[in-house]
Amino acid sequence: AFREIATEYEKTSGNQVRLTLGSSGNFYAQIQNGAPFDLYFSADIAYPRKLEEAGLTVPGSLYQYAIGRIVLWAGKDSHLDLSRGLEIFREPAIRKIAIANPKHAPYGRAAVAAMEHFKVYDQVKDKLILGENISQAAQFIESGACDIGIIALSLAVAPAMKSKGTYWEVPAEAHPPLEQGAVILKSSKQQESAKQFLAFIKGERGQEIMKRYGFTVPSAG
Repeated sequence: AFREIATEYEKTSGNQVRLTLGSSGNFYAQIQNGAPFDLYFSADIAYPRKLEEAGLTVPGSLYQYAIGRIVLWAGKDSHLDLSRGLEIFREPAIRKIAIANPKHAPYGRAAVAAMEHFKVYDQVKDKLILGENISQAAQFIESGACDIGIIALSLAVAPAMKSKGTYWEVPAEAHPPLEQGAVILKSSKQQESAKQFLAFIKGERGQEIMKRYGFTVPSAG
């Protein structure tokens, strides 16, 4: 979603956007240690809130840009019946399950919460293969290194993965909401451009892209 948003923004503004993708928790730690970012988009709004409390952000810039969703995903070659939901993890044929590392990836924490909700976590925890972030977890399944996994809905509907597998949407009530937050960093030397980019995401075109990738955006409740 962000690659598409950045491309659209560059076309309309003339400004260049350089994306650095990774886990929210790792970036949080890097920013605390002075990493030179202008904007921070986190899959868990708690991280930017903590930066705000520490005085590391531009006052008033904190913005909840989306609520994310997670899905059960398997490749097209898989014969697994995903309509069974997370119960399918009990299948002996499933040896490796990919999720993002819950220690620093909010989507990984949501995956663990969903498994606990459906009472399968204790049975399958030894089968879990942890990706550094949600994109790496998706790569593990796509490449065949894992049989199945829990990834972001936004990745499942993205052009790169849409035709390569099938998914089952994990009910929103099965895990705490993935409230995603953005903030402009006080150390940024490009604060004006950062404000423009954030305004683009808040605007009609930015929100339309986010919705297309399965995110709930503020204006849509």
